[in-house]
Amino acid sequence: MCIAIPGRVVELSGTTAKVDFNGNTVNVNTGLVEPEVGQYVLVHAGCAIEVMEKDKAQELIDLFSELEELQ
Repeated sequence: MCIAIPGRVVELSGTTAKVDFNGNTVNVNTGLVEPEVGQYVLVHAGCAIEVMEKDKAQELIDLFSELEELQ
């Protein structure tokens, strides 16, 4: 099973973005999308695959947090 995780773009440089995932910052390839700083992206295997609306991203972030609490 594959999972894509939403994160917030905090910095852009060419086709690379620094994306914040709940306090963890990761470099992500943005060659498939054109995000702006502050927007949310859906990331799979190190690549941003979709620019997301903030409310939809937050919904997924909340869902992943709930799943984490079940463990």
